[in-house]
Amino acid sequence: MFKRILVPTDGSAMSRRAIALAVRLAKEQDARVTGLWVGPAWEPNLYAYDKDVPPGFISPKQHAAHVKKLADRYLAPVRAAAAAARVPSDCVTVEGAFPYLEIVNSARRKHCDLIVMASHGRRGISRLLLGSVANKVLAHAGIPVLICR
Repeated sequence: MFKRILVPTDGSAMSRRAIALAVRLAKEQDARVTGLWVGPAWEPNLYAYDKDVPPGFISPKQHAAHVKKLADRYLAPVRAAAAAARVPSDCVTVEGAFPYLEIVNSARRKHCDLIVMASHGRRGISRLLLGSVANKVLAHAGIPVLICR
């Protein structure tokens, strides 16, 4: 039924549960798993164009190295779980300010037919203020989304 499963991760325990489920489903369906981590986009410091570079400013090259290091750490559980289950896999890192949009776009680019992701289960005012990446993915994906709580 499913041939390509996208599993976004943020490194949390909930994401690791979603990874385990995605790999199990992929094994049962003879599918491929694609791990995804959305890193923060590099934003130039507004003062960078001044004659003095402010303290804490990092270059795009430094930012890219930092994102790669984090991506390797966050995507390692996807690689390990897929390898242990002998499920074909690949991992993708993208940068963006809106994780839900990067997840939806990555699913389209990779021709995924299922997204398996965690929900942190925020409720009340924190959900209103912070929003829910899972809710936004559900609203915009156009393919089935399996939410792990």
